[in-house]
Formats: sequence, C-alpha cells, structure tokens
Amino acid sequence: MTTINSISGGKTSAYVAANYPADHDIFALVRVEDEKCKFPDRKVSQMVSDKIGKDFIGTVEDDAIIYTILDLEQYIGREITWVSGDTFESIIKTKSDYLPNKIARYCTTYMKTYPIASYLYENGLNKCDMRFGYRANEQKRAKSMNEKKNENGFVEVKITVGKHKNGNNKWKTIDYVSPSYPLISDGIFKDTINEYWKDKGVRFAKFNNCVGCWWRNPMFLKMMHISHPNKMQWFADQEEKTGNRFKTEVSYKEIINYKPQAVLFEDDFNECDSGYCGL
Repeated sequence: MTTINSISGGKTSAYVAANYPADHDIFALVRVEDEKCKFPDRKVSQMVSDKIGKDFIGTVEDDAIIYTILDLEQYIGREITWVSGDTFESIIKTKSDYLPNKIARYCTTYMKTYPIASYLYENGLNKCDMRFGYRANEQKRAKSMNEKKNENGFVEVKITVGKHKNGNNKWKTIDYVSPSYPLISDGIFKDTINEYWKDKGVRFAKFNNCVGCWWRNPMFLKMMHISHPNKMQWFADQEEKTGNRFKTEVSYKEIINYKPQAVLFEDDFNECDSGYCGL
C-alpha cells in the first residue's frame, strides 16, 4: 500500500516526515485573496504559486509556515507536494456567507481534506496508508478518526470529479485513506519532538493553523491580533461582510478592541488554547 505523510506545518507532523519516510509527503495550504494578508517575500510567493499551480496572494495561517515547508523539504531530502483548494473567501460564498464555527467546522474539510483527497484520487494514490501526527497522548483523536473508517478500513470522502452537462459539480464518494499513527505506536510525546528540532535549522511558527481560528479562546485571539493584526482583521472583515460570526459569544471586532488588564505573552498559552485543524 502506498504511504503518505500528512504534513500540517507543525513540529509533530514534521517529525513524522523526518523519521518515518513515506512514498509521498503532502501539505495543504490555506489561501486568501485579501491584499492586506499579502505574503511579504515576493520571490518566495512566486515559488509557492509555482508549487500549487495557482495564484498565491497570502494566507491567514502564520507566514512562518511557508518557510517551514520549504525548510523541511531541504531537511528530509524529499519533495513535498503542495496542494491548495479554493480561497477561503470563495468557500465562504459557497456556504451562503455562513462562517465556519463549532456547529459547522467546514474550513478544515474544504481547505485541507478536499484538496488532499482530490490530488490523491486524480493521481491514483487514494486507498493509501496515511500517517497522521497524533502523539502518544492523543489517542482520543486517533479513536475519533478510526471511527470514521468504513467496512474496508478506509475513511471515505466525497469529492468533485468533474461537471455535469448543466454545469453542476459531479460528486463521488471515494475510499480516501487508511489512517495510521506511528507516534502513538512508538510512544512519542511532545518533549521528544521538541528536543529533536532544537538544532535542525527548520523554522516553525509558535502556533499552527489559522491565526484567527474560531476554536481559540478570545484572549488567545487577542494575542494573535497583537502579533498578526492584518490577518486578524481579515476575520473581523468576514463577519462584517456576511453579518455572521465565527464565535457565537463574541465578535472578532470586539476581540480586536479588547484592552487586556495584563500584558499577553505567547508563553501564557498552550496547545489546548490554540486549537487544531484535525490533520
């Protein structure tokens, strides 16, 4: 069975890529159209456009993730396949301006799972063994993934495989991947991973996933605004444009306008605060 490493841009999935070589390594990039989020390095931006075969303006993930994947390619000595689906803005439009939230977590599906599943299907690589970077203390995540497997042992995904004559998308449910968790099998925890990357020259963001991920608590999001004001403003702009919210209890405009009583530092938060996109 073909082996695939799913790479998110964090230290854990990078550790899997470095220590468990696969037939293919794949990374899905979140893109936005807003010039306020424009990637600062023009040369690198063009490299990314060439890799994904689409225009790359910017991302609402930490820009450091771009350098992570480029560095990791050099470190592991294998090409990483970059994929990217529709832009975040266009996906929101397809959802009739309904924003992703706790009830409808479609952002991961549309910007991570679908692009990877489509690439694998188009290249005859689905029905593969995909390694996920779930650590030894994340067995609940593995259990949740395993519960999605069908009778053949594969997680199914419904993807578009062309167009009907009337222009509507043609959908097909495929056997996507058989998930495996090498870090759980080998008892690898976060401390081992952090120690491994100390002197390897691969640049990582402090926190992964979208800067304004709705999963994150408001005080964490305020810290994100201090570090990434343009990207956080993108999230506030989507709420203003659509009239909907990412978080039911508070708007992003309110979060941006918070005046915390104490100075916020990155070390005040941990992974549980930061959320994850499930890959």
